[in-house]
Amino acid sequence: MTAEPLTGDFFRFADALTDDEREIVARVREFLAEEVAPVALEHWTKAEFPHHLIPGFAGLNIASLPYDGLDGPAARRQLIGFVSMEIAHTDPSLNSFFGIHNGLAMGSIDLCGSPEQRERWLPAMGRMEKIGAFGLTEPHGGSDVARGLETTARREGDEWVIDGEKRWIGNGTFADLVVIWARDVADDSVKGFVVEQDNPGMTTTKMENKIALRTVQNADIVLSGCRVPEADRLQEAHSFADTNKVLRRTRGGVAWGSTGTMMAAYELALAYAQEREQFGRPIAGFQLVQDLLVRMLGNITASLGMAVRLAEMQEAGEARDEHAALAKEFCTSRMRETVAAAREVVGGNGVVLDYGVGKFFADAEALYSFEGTRQINTLVVGRAITGQSAFV
Repeated sequence: MTAEPLTGDFFRFADALTDDEREIVARVREFLAEEVAPVALEHWTKAEFPHHLIPGFAGLNIASLPYDGLDGPAARRQLIGFVSMEIAHTDPSLNSFFGIHNGLAMGSIDLCGSPEQRERWLPAMGRMEKIGAFGLTEPHGGSDVARGLETTARREGDEWVIDGEKRWIGNGTFADLVVIWARDVADDSVKGFVVEQDNPGMTTTKMENKIALRTVQNADIVLSGCRVPEADRLQEAHSFADTNKVLRRTRGGVAWGSTGTMMAAYELALAYAQEREQFGRPIAGFQLVQDLLVRMLGNITASLGMAVRLAEMQEAGEARDEHAALAKEFCTSRMRETVAAAREVVGGNGVVLDYGVGKFFADAEALYSFEGTRQINTLVVGRAITGQSAFV
């Protein structure tokens, strides 16, 4: 069993995968088609998470792909990206759940934990026996969280006491482990802590009334006198620069997820245009519709090319903050244009969920904003190319 390139992979970037890698992608695609696609819309509509799917995801052995030694050698970044694209192509919400777990949470422990901490947590997380979340964003701190982190940590003997609030924490309502970033009151440095869900000092509340990624269980988190042992402080997290190592890695993942999202919207719009008849023939034969479809395909192809090249640079250890920032900014912007064009092709039917496009149209809004807004990522790239910082 091997996976053929998706319809939207017009330049056949997936051909660069090895036979073994294509086998993995094919297994993921089969699981998504048989288990995820039939229930995705129902859970999105109800804003409920399909917990029954976690064992199936675990059986794919893909959570451990980025990490050396968990299930063999670490996979190539290209394969990791194509897996993410496949999941987003079926359901961006579940791709976000997966990226939070194996990207942000596991990545924090991998990059900022001691060898003992990596051994303690990562194997179980790689098997998806424990699910992770990542607590950085705050009610008053989004784009400026690097400077304005309000959550504090103070040391008392062999424990740390954490106080503060977090917001928009994906997986936060049910994750077994939440990586909490806080400012040390003693030296003003940013430190990371692994807080277990049953900690009496941490309260999680599900955020309601979202219009995007509704299946993702985002939480408001309150930490009040939350006591965490020194053994649960990430030993190699000493400043926000260490936090940013995690974000640099996962911003590339947003580029892949955005590409999968727009590819799905394009394929749905293409199929609709070939079947929908107006004025006595399929609308796919009208020039204005073909113009929209070709523009969508161009956006997808450019974004996928950028994502693939970024993965190659990550593999070679050459990717910097500005490379990940440009990929995130560009791909999510092109995604927003593409899902809007897909909605236009589908016409009035695009504002109901029955035809598929509406869900991707809505989910794109969340992808456009998280992991740094377009404007913030623009300033990261602008600083790199001009040598001048435009941050306030």
